[in-house]
Amino acid sequence: MRIRLGYVPLTDAAPVIAAAELGFARAEGLEIELAREPSWATLRDRLALGHLDAAHMLGPLAIASALGLSGPPARLSVPMALGLNGNAVTVSNALWAAMAPESDELDHVAAGFARVARARAAEGRPLTIGTVHPFSSHSYQLRLFAERGGLDFDAAIRLVVVPPPDTVDALRRGSIDGFCVGAPWNSVAVAAGLGRIAALGCEIVPDCPEKVLALPADGADFTVPLVRAIHRAGLWCADARNRGSLSVLLAERAELDSDAGLIARTLDGALIVDADGRERTNPAYLRLGTETHRPAPDHARWLVAQMIACGQVAPGGDAADRAAALYRPDLFDAAVGR
Repeated sequence: MRIRLGYVPLTDAAPVIAAAELGFARAEGLEIELAREPSWATLRDRLALGHLDAAHMLGPLAIASALGLSGPPARLSVPMALGLNGNAVTVSNALWAAMAPESDELDHVAAGFARVARARAAEGRPLTIGTVHPFSSHSYQLRLFAERGGLDFDAAIRLVVVPPPDTVDALRRGSIDGFCVGAPWNSVAVAAGLGRIAALGCEIVPDCPEKVLALPADGADFTVPLVRAIHRAGLWCADARNRGSLSVLLAERAELDSDAGLIARTLDGALIVDADGRERTNPAYLRLGTETHRPAPDHARWLVAQMIACGQVAPGGDAADRAAALYRPDLFDAAVGR
């Protein structure tokens, strides 16, 4: 059976790319045709309209699409999660210099960000910060980061959508003052001398729900073998012994616009945060592997709570229950034999 699977070029697409390229899918009787999508909105629409059979997708966007909150309504299921964490907040060199935090500690960085944002808003030229999609953990992490510094996010920040592959160029052109995006694009910006990694997403929200495998709710014919293939591929990706091979695979096949060495550092959680070569290490920066694969309905509920907090969903309805029902640990268990 041939399946067309969409992905956005990010390090956490590793399990689906490995499944397609390293024989894991073929062993399950599947042939995965990978489709590199330029943005989350494009991927969302192509999945909803049937041009894709499955997708590496933002968890909140899968929920929003299924609830009719973003793009064409789609009947979806989430039989597998693909990872946790992986994001970071990167700011321009000029903004970092203005923030001048006392240390790299999160509260100090958030306080410096808030101070500059308030001053800029008072001058009528608010900071412009990029997020990858309104329905994304990135948007929610930015809001929580700002609140950590005591900042009223909506009153002080101009939030714009920038697809992940375009964030570095947007920073280069001065269209944005910073962004929250997944690996490796924060590191690409640092390597280009354009910005400074200010905060890791895993510090703002530990074990933050991230990408999922999303597919049509009626895709039962291939759901079990596809989940099994991607699960096995994800275990391979999480094995440190395969780090070098995986980094080369992602650099060549996923078109991440960065070399294998830089990708390996994102997989290790050993990031260069500025042009002077300062390193910051956090093994939880991007979590792949068996402990991240089983879809957790509580993650869907948490994401809906964030949607409510930022006004995307009205409080008091059944959105949390409907979102939780999309996450199907029963399908995952059936696939992997739990």
